[in-house]
Amino acid sequence: MPRTHYQVLVIGGGNAGLSVAAHLLRRKPSLVLGIIEPSDKHYYQPAWTLVGGGAYDINKTVQPEAKYMPKGADWIKDYAEEILPDQNTVVTRSGDRYTYDYLVVCPGIQLDWHKIKGADRWLGTNGITSVYTFKTAPYTHQCITSFTGKGKALFTAPNTPIKCGGAPQKIMYLASDNFRRRGILRPDMVHFYSGGSIIFSVQKYAETLLKVCNRYQIGLHFLHNCVEVDGDNKVAYFEAKQGDTVERVAVEFEMIHLTPPQSAPDFIKRSPLAVPNDPLGWMEVDKHTLQHPRYPNVFGIGDVTNTPNAKTGAAIRKQNPVLVENLLYCIEHKTTTIPQPKTYNGYGSCPLITGYGKLMLAEFDYNNQPQETFPFDQGKERFSMWLLKKEVLPRLYWHAILHGRMQG
Repeated sequence: MPRTHYQVLVIGGGNAGLSVAAHLLRRKPSLVLGIIEPSDKHYYQPAWTLVGGGAYDINKTVQPEAKYMPKGADWIKDYAEEILPDQNTVVTRSGDRYTYDYLVVCPGIQLDWHKIKGADRWLGTNGITSVYTFKTAPYTHQCITSFTGKGKALFTAPNTPIKCGGAPQKIMYLASDNFRRRGILRPDMVHFYSGGSIIFSVQKYAETLLKVCNRYQIGLHFLHNCVEVDGDNKVAYFEAKQGDTVERVAVEFEMIHLTPPQSAPDFIKRSPLAVPNDPLGWMEVDKHTLQHPRYPNVFGIGDVTNTPNAKTGAAIRKQNPVLVENLLYCIEHKTTTIPQPKTYNGYGSCPLITGYGKLMLAEFDYNNQPQETFPFDQGKERFSMWLLKKEVLPRLYWHAILHGRMQG
């Protein structure tokens, strides 16, 4: 009979799920642990911006999921469909039920393309692209290299939290650098339309980014949320907020890079684990201990949670040892009360590509205070940090992080 009960059940086999499961099994090999993950393929999504800029091979960003499934874990190849925390049960799409002593929830984030009217129809055609999908990241490079400069290049960011919050800007800076190198860059060509109110939340890094925007003569439009795209007429529509009023604005383009609004997966939204009355449905956790406040045998990690940090792989790397330490305490002491829990300070990292061979490594905590790793000013663009992003981090991901060998 297949196993249906686990000491630890993990929902999600992405960065968070695999690295936490591997770390747990390294610390406690006897754990009976299962991972619910439907996908055959595992993607290294942080490189898709480089793919869009023509600086990375898309085929190097995908590997078989089976290759990284931790030794000792049961792979439940199915979708989680319903979480019943009062019954310590997860129901999968096929109707199977799995029970657990402890649950780790990390299914990642959902791309809500349906919130941009026309995106499902036009994405990947007519100069409408995104580095947020495996399919369209290479098309982004086609759009950039075929851009004539006769029209505008638009880059959007939504008014929701997103994974890799700097990606909409990174691909814009790569495109602008391409246009500059080809001699076609001019004022009123590149425009950033953001649903947010500022370029970046940490003042030190924001100052550098504003200089980068000035260098490329980028037009900045804040509180503009993209709601529709028309591929026939090559027009994008934005809801522009001015005080209490919202105005619909139409902007013509030659190419547009769309960043979709994002939220928790639907099965999390409708579960008791979600923050009550949160339309985006983020999973509720204590932002320091990563433990659910109402269901203390449940922990969350990664993009799905309501922790107010940047949703990045670097955040997961810092969250991993906190979750593992707190969960192992619960397991070993047969409790859900942790007297002196290990805590997470909100660390996030955003390697901000600002052009070919240029990168500013932003690192910061919950208070938007810099938490820098290197003994130099990380508020400056550096070639060494470009090499870190392009050459070092992918190797660390595939060979260390996913195997639970690198945390903190």
